[in-house]
Amino acid sequence: MERSFFARNPSALIFILLLAAFTLGVTLLSEGFGMDVVSTSMVKTLGKTLCLCLVAVAMDLVWGYCGILSLGHFAFFGLGGYMIGMWLMYERTKAIVISATAGGPLPATPEEIREGIGVQIFGVVGGSEIPPIWYFADSLTIQLALVVLVPGLLALIFGWLAFRSRVAGVYLSILTQAMTLALSLYLFQNDSGLRGNNGLSGLQNLPGAENVPQTLISIYFLWASALALGLGYLLAAWVAGGKFGSVIRGIRDDEARVRFLGYHVEGYKLFVFTLTAVIAAIAGALYYPQAGIINPAEIAPIASIYLAVWVAIGGRGRLYGAVIGAAFVSLVSTWFTGGQAPDIPLGFYTVQWVDWWLILLGLSFVLVTLFAPKGIGGLFDLIAGRASPERHGADLGPDPGALREKEAEE
Repeated sequence: MERSFFARNPSALIFILLLAAFTLGVTLLSEGFGMDVVSTSMVKTLGKTLCLCLVAVAMDLVWGYCGILSLGHFAFFGLGGYMIGMWLMYERTKAIVISATAGGPLPATPEEIREGIGVQIFGVVGGSEIPPIWYFADSLTIQLALVVLVPGLLALIFGWLAFRSRVAGVYLSILTQAMTLALSLYLFQNDSGLRGNNGLSGLQNLPGAENVPQTLISIYFLWASALALGLGYLLAAWVAGGKFGSVIRGIRDDEARVRFLGYHVEGYKLFVFTLTAVIAAIAGALYYPQAGIINPAEIAPIASIYLAVWVAIGGRGRLYGAVIGAAFVSLVSTWFTGGQAPDIPLGFYTVQWVDWWLILLGLSFVLVTLFAPKGIGGLFDLIAGRASPERHGADLGPDPGALREKEAEE
């Protein structure tokens, strides 16, 4: 009798229960529900952290399980934010324009309203006309579809071109980084149609919810972020399990051998790359309404490098490790850079953690790589008493004399 999904993945059940308990606890202690223990700004920080955990899960699936070190997944994260941000900014501006013209002798025509929206949004970059890419910005349904379709299509095309050419290893990482750099440089231009360096702002104001306080809106986004993280975690655990998971781990460990066994390696890699890009985009679509603003700097290559650092610190190849790494770095970063960490006067020099945080992050990555390659998540293995199987010289097949590890033959 085949065991259930949670029986085969007990860590997934534990994670979902902990996530539910965390979300419920924050909700009950929030300002929106009258306890005032957790501030609204902290609720937003926690909601954004859950979104970062989701993109870290996507990164761990593509890197930790499939072996593709993508330095461009934060570009998909940012694209998801831009797609939903276009609707948020358009509808908010539309409400402002309609309100401003309501006192006139004649009601404004749709053309006048649209012209006013163009001036309000693009006047900052010297424009007044709404670019063609904003054609569907007034439709929430279409923009939500574009959250998935635009990053997914970009990942599909890029992955197909790269994988069919059998680009792998560090060269693939460089290509993904080049893609991210090209996208960010394009978005920095004022004629990109997305307001250049100014980005999209005012995203925290939900159209139609002007009378709903931010104390409640922050809770709603916390719930949405927790739901997305839970579903994304279960999807990643399902993909990483079973035969499919065994194949992608085989691709990570020895791609040539998996190809020799008859598997279509490029198809597996393309599926994982595209799926994780979509997951990252959904995380971005939930993150930036809580952040309130998005600009091209969010898509810069350094952001994707940070993402890889989070996963490495948490423990690559462990989905819960990716969540731990993203949550740990995000919250510690907020503490250090938000002025909560006290400065340390040394007499001749005062250590200000705002300036030293990135150095600490880089040093942490180096130390984890050298001395704790399993990351923080590896501590759970020690607690559970689990150890990596000793396969040196062991048969790799069901029959004695099956293919052995290379080092066993040396």
